[in-house]
Amino acid sequence: MVKVLISDNLSPAAADIFRDRGIEVDVDTKLSVEELHAKIAGYDGLAVRSATKATAELIAAADRLKVIGRAGIGVDNIDIAAATQHGVVVMNTPFGNAVTTAEHAIAMMMAVARQIPAADQSTQAGKWEKSAFMGAELTGKRLGLIGCGNIGSIVADRAQGLKMKVMAFDPFLTEGRAQELGVAKVELDELLAAADFITLHTPLTDSTRDIIDANALNKTKKGVRIINCARGGLIVEEALRAALDSGHVAGAAIDVFAVEPAKDNVLFGAPNLVATPHLGAATMEAQEKVALQVAEQMADYLLTGAVTNAINMPSVSAEEAPVLKPYMRLGELLGGFLGQVTRSGIKSVTLEFSGLAASLNTGPVTAATLAGLLRPSADTVNMVNAGQLAHDRGITVSVTRTDRPTDYNTVLTVSIDLGDRSRTVSGTLIGGDKPRLVEVQGISVEAEFGGHMLYIRNWDKPGFIGSLGSLLGEQDVNIATFHLGRSAPGGEAIALVEVDGPVPDPLMGQIRALPQVVRADGLHFTAA
Repeated sequence: MVKVLISDNLSPAAADIFRDRGIEVDVDTKLSVEELHAKIAGYDGLAVRSATKATAELIAAADRLKVIGRAGIGVDNIDIAAATQHGVVVMNTPFGNAVTTAEHAIAMMMAVARQIPAADQSTQAGKWEKSAFMGAELTGKRLGLIGCGNIGSIVADRAQGLKMKVMAFDPFLTEGRAQELGVAKVELDELLAAADFITLHTPLTDSTRDIIDANALNKTKKGVRIINCARGGLIVEEALRAALDSGHVAGAAIDVFAVEPAKDNVLFGAPNLVATPHLGAATMEAQEKVALQVAEQMADYLLTGAVTNAINMPSVSAEEAPVLKPYMRLGELLGGFLGQVTRSGIKSVTLEFSGLAASLNTGPVTAATLAGLLRPSADTVNMVNAGQLAHDRGITVSVTRTDRPTDYNTVLTVSIDLGDRSRTVSGTLIGGDKPRLVEVQGISVEAEFGGHMLYIRNWDKPGFIGSLGSLLGEQDVNIATFHLGRSAPGGEAIALVEVDGPVPDPLMGQIRALPQVVRADGLHFTAA
């Protein structure tokens, strides 16, 4: 039985989705770190928000774990590298709370522009300090977006409705997309110098950490107001406090902090600071959406192999999964063939998709092929960690699509470069879903992938088949199928022989000693 643990507070509808799809689910949001470590080994999936810390130690203790689902966008509470190393898919829900977070950023901008929290507190205390809370209009002001992805683009749209002039710094924002959004694409220094309001909408990465530091603040215009509803750690809090105290920054609205829960922070008590406890996604609508989405995504992956919004592997939609599954299996088998006959270091891998295969989503097939290729030397490899393992070994991976004519309507060719030589195999699907090997080193040979096989390269001379058959028969090895191919009469030939069980090493030595044999390998392919 597939089992999922929900360890953070999610909508009860998430657990219902798992149960309705036949997945056993436990909800336990009160586990200590030690209790979670002890319990996690029994689960295939872990659903979290931001409270649970999926550390390397937790992931290492999760023997069965296949997927971690984050109900929300930020995944800094999950050790992505450790999850990838252990072959665990990490998913998030980047769109479920986008509108809610964008609306909170706009609300925070208005709050800091008009000093609403302080004015509210003063008024309720009976002071009526009208002149103490002079605000600033948003109309006509320049808004600088640091990050213009999903949430940032919604903020841009809302700000334009308020008649603000919007500029954006985002290395991934194209000129075409900027024009579509109606924003000016600028460099960071230009944004800092020109913006009246600056709002951050970028993930926390090595390149964005401390992006607003003392140096950046010194480049801003006096009286700027800064809003951060994205991630703690984007702003150096000590530098922002100094800028607020000096009056250079007229106000700041902060929803996220470097250390959370933020019960004591250097910013607290600063003039014109509006602070909220990480409420960006905290609406009933958003929490319902992300809970439902993460449950559906995790269930799809655990039951069908569909991958949606994965952080560490290519996505496979529910519609694509049935189509891609046989191709992924074909790639895994072709990769496994090459991995088992290769004993020296692989420099590069090339996948060529021909015919119908050329229209595929190649990412999942590539990941499956790499997993098959590397598994003989790394038995814990899977589609999730295969790409990282290849990178760690210095193996470059390339993919091509071609319309070159072939004997089959769909072909996947996998080539590896070993430096001084290369190896190439090709495969197809018979009947739409049955993998077949159709070419090895340029020699045509159509063969099924049997559980146990002999791969023999030999010279095409009379007597070879008889010698091989006799040798196998003498050792009581039964032949299931026998496939032959040759480059030319009398030239190099290939024999692919499916047998009923593994061939013992002493017998492999005798096969290699046959006069016509160039090389012989025993192959093993696990069932799908």
